[in-house]
This record gives sequence, C-alpha cells and structure tokens, in this order.
Amino acid sequence: MSALDARQRPALLRELARERFDLVVVGGGITGAGIARDAALRGMSVALLEAEDFAAGTSNRSTKLIHGGLRYLAMGDFALVREAALERKAVHAMAPHLAEPRWMVLPARSRLEFLKYSIGVSLYETLGAVGREDRRASWDAAMLAESEPLLDRTRFRRACVYREYLTDDARLVIATLRAAAGAGACVASRLRVDGMLRERDRVIGARARCGLTGEVVEVRARSVVNAAGPWAERVAALEDEPGDGPRLHLSKGVHIVLPRARLPIENLLYLPMPDGRAVFAIPRGSTVYVGTTDTSWDGDRRLWPEVEAADVDYLLEPVARCFDVPAPGRDDVIATWAGLRPLIARPGKAARELSRRDEIWTGSGGMLTIAGGKLTGFRHMAEDVLAAVERSSGVTLPPPPGPTTLPGGDFEGSPETLARSLPGTDNLAPGCAERLARLYGTEARAVLESGAEPLVPGGELVRGEIDWAVTREAAHDLEDVIYRRTRAAWYSPAEREAVLLPVAARMATLLGWTDLERSSQIEATRARLADEFAFRG
Repeated sequence: MSALDARQRPALLRELARERFDLVVVGGGITGAGIARDAALRGMSVALLEAEDFAAGTSNRSTKLIHGGLRYLAMGDFALVREAALERKAVHAMAPHLAEPRWMVLPARSRLEFLKYSIGVSLYETLGAVGREDRRASWDAAMLAESEPLLDRTRFRRACVYREYLTDDARLVIATLRAAAGAGACVASRLRVDGMLRERDRVIGARARCGLTGEVVEVRARSVVNAAGPWAERVAALEDEPGDGPRLHLSKGVHIVLPRARLPIENLLYLPMPDGRAVFAIPRGSTVYVGTTDTSWDGDRRLWPEVEAADVDYLLEPVARCFDVPAPGRDDVIATWAGLRPLIARPGKAARELSRRDEIWTGSGGMLTIAGGKLTGFRHMAEDVLAAVERSSGVTLPPPPGPTTLPGGDFEGSPETLARSLPGTDNLAPGCAERLARLYGTEARAVLESGAEPLVPGGELVRGEIDWAVTREAAHDLEDVIYRRTRAAWYSPAEREAVLLPVAARMATLLGWTDLERSSQIEATRARLADEFAFRG
C-alpha cells in the first residue's frame, strides 16, 4: 500500500505488521520524510511512523524560508552556509511552488551597516553559486521609498537586496512524503513508537500504538532510524539509558501574524533587533507574519509550546520601530505559532549561539539517530543517514536520487503563472488561484476538479481541498486540515472559523464520523485556535 488515503487505514496497519522492511523511520517531519523518500527511491522497502500528524511539530513552525542563514557566516560556519545556499536551487527544482524566489530586503541604518550587509551577501552568493540574474542589488533611498514606502525613512536610507526562497514547510513535508509513498513506502501518522523490538541485543524494529484505535503494531526492519526532532532523545531512550547530559538543546521560535492591511509590505524584510538579532517580516496572501524568537526552552508542551506575552511584545517592537505605521498591539495579532528547534547542545552556549548543523549517532542496538539540521538541508541529511545505514548494515545502495520532482512540481515559471492556467479561475475568489497554486502546484487542477465551489461564500478554501486532504494526504482530524493541509488557521484567518462546520461535515462523510465525533473535532479545533491567544490573558 502506497497511497496516503486516510480511509485505507486498516489495510495500512495490516501491511505494517505483515512485512519486514529494509528500513523503519521514526518521525514524520521534514527529516524523516526526506529519509523515507531517499530510501524508497533507491529501492528500499520503507515504513515511516509518526506519532502525531505529519509535520505536526517543528516542521510546521519555521519561518518558512529555504535559505542558508546569513547569521551562520558570523559564526564562521561556512560549510553549513554553503551547503544550505546551494541546496536552495535543488529544492526549487524539486518543487517550484514550494521554493519560490523572492527578494529579501536588508535595510541599512548607515553606510557601514550597508557595507557589512553587502560583503556578507556577496560571500553568501559566492558560496551558493548564485546566477547573475539573481545577484544582489543596491537600493538607494529613492528606490527603497518606492518599493517599501512604509519603512522609516529617517532610520533606513538604503538597502541591500538579494534572493531567498519562500516555502510552505508543512506542504513541503507532505509533498516529500507523497513522493516516498509513490515509490512504495508505507507512511503512517498517529502511530506512536513506545518500544523497540530486539533480537540478540540488536534493534530489529519498533512497537507502535495507533492513536486512533489503540491497536498495537510491531513493525520489523533490518535498520531503524530515529528522526523524531525534539523527541529524538526520548525515542533514543527506548534503546539506551540516557547519557550523562542532554544531547539536544531545545530552542523556542515564535511567530505572530498580522493583517496585511495593517502592515502592507511587498517583500521579505530583515529587521534588526536591539539585542543584535534580527527577525523577518514576510507577506503571505492577506497576512504578514513576523518572527522568530530564539530562546532556550525547558517546558512540558513540546508539540504546542506556549506563546507568551513577552514573545509577542518582542516581535511587535520592530514593527513599531521600523515602519511608519501606528504601533500594533497584542489585539492586532490574528494568529501565532511556536515551535522547538532541536539544536545540538554545546555546554555554555545559549540557543542563539548554536549552529544548526546536524549530527548522527548510533545506539547500542544499532539504531541510528539524527538530530539538528535545517529545513533547507533535508535532502543532504537524508543522504548522510543512508550512508550511515550502508555502513552499519553492510548493504550497498544505489546512488542518491538527487532533486527529483515532488508531486505538483512539474512546471516551469512562477506560481502566479501557473495560477493563470488553472481552470475556471474567473469563478474563484480573488487570490484563490494563486493560493491553490502555491499549496498544490500542478495538482491544483485535480483539487479543483474534485470540487471548485467555495466552502463559505466568497471564500478562498474550496471543497476539493477537503477530499484531497483525506484521500491523498492522510488527513485524519479536522485540525490536520485546518492547520497543515489548507493552512487556513494562519493564512486565511477571515474564514477559518466559518469553514470549521463545512470541513467537518465533509470529513464526517468521507471518514464515517458519528455526530458526536464531528462535534468533538470542531470543539477540539476551536480550543486549539483559542490557545494561540492565551498570551492576552
């Protein structure tokens, strides 16, 4: 079974219990998805087990950039920057709708700061082999005023502008998993690994409990990889006792969402902070999101870390300081998200000082664990893990598959151009076609064929998205659809409450929910949406 059809769950669990796989991957974020794709495309039989929904954790809470990270130049981590900068092209080739080139604006407060930015970006572009057509530009005061008129002109008189790539992190995970499933991988969410299977002290698989039925499934394999992100140490502890100290340092990153009418910017903006960091302001449809924070975290809510008032105030401050707009307050925030970065711990180092480099280690039973890393580098991390699998298992695999096209990525040009080719665009709400093109790529046509009517009058979400999410993307819960498939929770705030009932009704028909289950799903999703605003007190 390879299709991600939520209705085929019983058959999927039977296949997982029946087969002996070459590889079991624990974790359905971008790292696990990349490993499953790479392994399946090389001919391995693969099972991927995710405790929650796919991309439910860190891989849904990033700043949603495919980038190299200019700040790591200051740390002297040139190899990491070069790898990530080069990888932007590969991800763009795989999924141009999910790695869209956009201009990043670095507004400078002085000639010295402008020079510093220019030197850094020049090195960044050299490391990333950026083509001439995408090379940096210099904006003087007049150009800056024309392109971003709301920037404070007394503070910023020039800017360095360069290319970065905007993504949708959860959609990138889903597309990568669908590529893995298309190559034969068995991919399952809601299967929490709670134990390891052993044979003569060697790990030969994982025991998992279904979060939907309570059924216990034993999945056997020749090799096991732990790619559980912030939970990686917990999964590793199922094999070995914890070591002398933590191997991971968890850092919390918070983003806030404002109405674009409140901050009508056109480009990606890099905003300097008083503490020496910087945050991004990024337009997306009718919204703008601002982030991220970078603070050490040691709480209890790993899946949904708290967004605190101090986090929100920190991110509102640069909006008031850097733009000629009325200072926004907490009540202007229309959505928030927080995620945990699983950084490799370094004694005495704060979260903001740690590199995003990944690390692989082997447990006593042979299970491989990978932690750290960046969204941008998921393909290279997968290649490193498969090289470690070769060494530990003694098998010889075919060469890595390279940047093969992900589902929906089989087009050239921009998502805007693709949107204009979609059928019936004149009958869609303003912005709907571009939204669908960015989420689904060329598969937006099939989504519209499943149902082009809006879920609410004049809305952006269409009925075909719900069918697609359930039958092609293994959406089991209402939250899956609202947060991680349609992205309505964060990018369509005007209609996210109104669509809950029609989405739940359609899912109930597809999945056979009772009236009680449908009501429970709506109540749980409303509670999740409300929790984003707990910072207001």
